[in-house]
Amino acid sequence: MTSLADPLDLAHGPSWRNRLALAPLTNLQSHPDGTLGDDERRWLVARAEGGFGLVMTCAAYVDRAGQAWPGQLGIADDAHLPGLRRLADDLRAAGATSSVQLHHGGQRASSEVSGLPLVAPWDDEARGVRALTTAEVGQARDAFVAGAVRAERAGFDGVQVHGAHGYLVAQFLDARKNHRTDAYGGDLEGRSRLMWEVLRGIRESTGPQFQVAIRLSPERFGIALDDAVTLAGRVLASGLVDHLDLSLWDVRKPVHGSGDDDALITHFTGLPRHGTRLGVAGKILSAGDAAWCLEQGADSATVGTAAIIHHDFAARAVSDPTWASIRQPVSRAHLAAESVGPAFVDYLATNWDDFVVDR
Repeated sequence: MTSLADPLDLAHGPSWRNRLALAPLTNLQSHPDGTLGDDERRWLVARAEGGFGLVMTCAAYVDRAGQAWPGQLGIADDAHLPGLRRLADDLRAAGATSSVQLHHGGQRASSEVSGLPLVAPWDDEARGVRALTTAEVGQARDAFVAGAVRAERAGFDGVQVHGAHGYLVAQFLDARKNHRTDAYGGDLEGRSRLMWEVLRGIRESTGPQFQVAIRLSPERFGIALDDAVTLAGRVLASGLVDHLDLSLWDVRKPVHGSGDDDALITHFTGLPRHGTRLGVAGKILSAGDAAWCLEQGADSATVGTAAIIHHDFAARAVSDPTWASIRQPVSRAHLAAESVGPAFVDYLATNWDDFVVDR
């Protein structure tokens, strides 16, 4: 049986030192121009020092029009490179494999933050969203590829394309709304075309030791389960991707709306891997939760909330199979001691009623 402590070999690049990955978590800790902030660097380096096999940045915007929140890290301009280089060096020195999550918010971007109009696969006049032209879809693809090239230049071991949670790549996958009549809409082949072009472009534009990954939502956001299973199977077989991360929200959850105990995770862990690794994320709060994911057939477990609360979740989980995170809410003082900066703490306190207490 695979254990959390086992290294994870991928088709390209370095092995992860264990089976635990830090989730790409929105944290609002960088500068208004997208350059790396000291609090964001401390947050990430602490998780590397805390034993995670893979440490990934938050969603880093590849195009200013895709910026979704203030304090978001950027990888859209060479001006972002100095901070990214420092971060890549620090993560490597702490023993972690490193990755940048590449992101474009699409209709979920913020015009107030970016100063630019919202764009998406379709028009939404009520929300001020304009449909991308076919040529602009190509420009978005090129922005993702350019972001990956910058990440490699900065010294990161790889990138993850954010194809989940209703952001731009996932918007194209949305069967409810993407009725484009060009090559990027309609059936699953058309709706996934941007995703494939991004992945292919990154693989062709980066070196043989560079790791390429993608995060997908396996349901909701206009993505039917059957389509998600088909798409995941194709990704695993493509040879373009080293790691597929599925954002399940809760790794033990049933299929949404199924009314039975049919676990969502089981629809994916049985798929042939073809050398590609499969990770899962969602409410992994203990060593037992992470080990359970491996028992179900996943290759790795991606940790979010518990990694905020404990910078050394990975080291603790690897050394003690009975260890579990303390439960929410936690104090601001506790989070500060775990290298969670004030902007991140405020974000958590504002968006989750049960995360932060002032004590």
